[in-house]
Amino acid sequence: MIANLKGIVEDSDETSVIVDVGGVGYLVFCSGRTLGKLAVGDHVALLIETHVREEYIHLYGFSERAERDWFRVLTTVQGVGARVALAVLTVLEPDALMTAIASGDKAALNRAAGVGPRLATRILSELKDKVGSLSIGGVVAGAPVGPTDDSSAEAISALVNLGYSQTDAWRAVGETSRKEGEAATVEALIRGALSALAPKDRRL
Repeated sequence: MIANLKGIVEDSDETSVIVDVGGVGYLVFCSGRTLGKLAVGDHVALLIETHVREEYIHLYGFSERAERDWFRVLTTVQGVGARVALAVLTVLEPDALMTAIASGDKAALNRAAGVGPRLATRILSELKDKVGSLSIGGVVAGAPVGPTDDSSAEAISALVNLGYSQTDAWRAVGETSRKEGEAATVEALIRGALSALAPKDRRL
């Protein structure tokens, strides 16, 4: 079983690279995020997940451990194969994926090719309770500390209605809640979250 490859990028396309290791070319499928870090002629070291089937052996490569670990987690969900898992990791980096799952952000998952509303719902339902105990990238992931009370939920809903994504609203309200304390009003949470979401040049 191949666990990692070190060699030179010989060729690449939109879904894969060929890594020359001592004169042997290995076809490795990668997420768009990993592919974006590679160029022909580069010396690379990729973590490898090997899938062995009756009709093929496929290698999936990752530039970082957290991405490989999330690939493993995603492919435990019914209906999520390797191609869909790579598509999810193309649009969501590991930290963003964790936040999307913790906040129940179906729209973020829907951005990935091959993930429709039904599959996004299944990913969220199957992984939300697991994410707190998963070891991702060598550390226990732990669902990010986030809003859980009624005031926070109301503030998040208001921000989503204003056009912010569920993930961004959840993160901003969580940050504001930690600063303001449990007694913060809905208005204070919305005001603080809007400030956190504002472009940096508008905060000056």
